[in-house]
Amino acid sequence: MSGHRRVRPGEGRSPFVEMSRAEWAKLRGATPLTLSEADLAELSGVSEEVSLDEVTEVYLPLSRLLNLHVAAAQALFRATDTFLGRVAAKVPYVIGVAGSVAAGKSTTSRVLRALLSRWPDHPRVDLVTTDGFLFPNQVLEERGIMRRKGFPESYDLRRLVRFLSELKSGRERVEAPTYSHMVYDVVPDRVQVVERPDIVIVEGLNVLQSGTPGVDRSARVFVSDFFDFSLYIDAPEADLKHWFVERFHHLRETAFQNPESFFRDLAKLPDDEAERLALGIWRDINGLNLRENIAPTRERARLILEKGPNHRVSRVRLRRL
Repeated sequence: MSGHRRVRPGEGRSPFVEMSRAEWAKLRGATPLTLSEADLAELSGVSEEVSLDEVTEVYLPLSRLLNLHVAAAQALFRATDTFLGRVAAKVPYVIGVAGSVAAGKSTTSRVLRALLSRWPDHPRVDLVTTDGFLFPNQVLEERGIMRRKGFPESYDLRRLVRFLSELKSGRERVEAPTYSHMVYDVVPDRVQVVERPDIVIVEGLNVLQSGTPGVDRSARVFVSDFFDFSLYIDAPEADLKHWFVERFHHLRETAFQNPESFFRDLAKLPDDEAERLALGIWRDINGLNLRENIAPTRERARLILEKGPNHRVSRVRLRRL
């Protein structure tokens, strides 16, 4: 039948429905474009500019899918409360966004937040990054794992799980710790208040992990247990490394120039030395973390966005229900 997408060889055995960018773009339906060029300029990342084409062809279909999921979840909550004979509680829909350093998680999360907040049924959308749940630098130094910042053992997972548990229990006000990339540390006594949200996007490297070596195995509850939907931003490692090095050089010319920056001394390095340093950081830290801890969680996501060399999404994989 012409109205149905052709099933690719072997696809029936896969837990995912795989679509090209063009196939995925058609699923936008009548979803209106609610972002302008000016909006996108504010939402774009350090080394990744989001075009209107990317929003129209990739993120609008995704916002439509998520809107349908949120509506279904809200109906299920109401049905359960009716069965229990109690007043319906407001429980936020939680979306997890995972992927490597430099994959574009933050940009994707900001664009999704902007799009989802424009739907009439869930206007209050909060974005929380797991950076705030890193142990403070002093703790990392004491444990000898400062160079493993971003690895599973560098996070206070108990605190993160407690935050998500309070969020999903319907508490009206929940607080998350905050992180400063300028000082490269958790900011004491500064919190992000999440108050009666409709949707919460939780973005981080390790949000889809479970039973990871080096992490307290006594915990029976994992971060991903609290997600209603999960998204993984995927790209070949060679591209991720290139994007990381590109971003590193850009930061040397901008944020690292700030006298208060933790990395201010790196701004003074000769270009060739800075290049070697960036490649070494990727080899010994970010690339290692990707291969050992992040990439193995990819297949646990509900949706995988696969990017090409230009940061554009080229293929989408949606898990079958």
